[in-house]
Amino acid sequence: MQDLVTVTGIVIKSQPVGESDRRVTILTNSRGKVGAFARGARKQGSRFAASTGPFAFGTFQLYEGRDSYTIADARIENYFEELRTDMEAMALASYFAEIADYYCRENNDEREMMKLLYQSLRALFAEKLGRRLVRRVFELKALAIEGEYPGPPTDRQILPGTVQAMNYIGESPVERLYTFTLSEAALSELEAISDLYCKRYMEHHFRSLEMLETLLD
Repeated sequence: MQDLVTVTGIVIKSQPVGESDRRVTILTNSRGKVGAFARGARKQGSRFAASTGPFAFGTFQLYEGRDSYTIADARIENYFEELRTDMEAMALASYFAEIADYYCRENNDEREMMKLLYQSLRALFAEKLGRRLVRRVFELKALAIEGEYPGPPTDRQILPGTVQAMNYIGESPVERLYTFTLSEAALSELEAISDLYCKRYMEHHFRSLEMLETLLD
């Protein structure tokens, strides 16, 4: 009999397989990024229908196979249902998930990236935080987690508030990340710097970014 593996994680990708199954990618706290099949998840009334949707967060019990896992059970704590009725938030969430998918690997310690994704999804619906700021905090903190964040630029003068924000993003634990706001001038500077850093360090074309930028135009 196969042993069960229990992980805490968030679904970052979900796609149909065959007539009734679903294959998901879960970013976990202990096994990094894993692929798992949910048998019959697309059948009407399946207990896995909701728990294998994008951004479902909770505890998953998995059977480990040779090349992938099979979901035996799932207890979901947060479905992020608000995303389904908010196109802008969904576009941002999809972009965050694509960055996590790009960086994370199986059997790596990806706890910080998992926490960043979860906290950032929550931050999208925080009243005091603008989504422009949430996006840039996520991008820069993802670079910091991956060891690619250079901190504030040294080749130009930027506002003190921007410098302070960038240092805070780089040094603060994820749990305390979304606890500040910025003036419009500082936010504009942060956006320009984040665009520069993402282009320099994330050598990847993110499809979800195209959809996001179309919505924001």
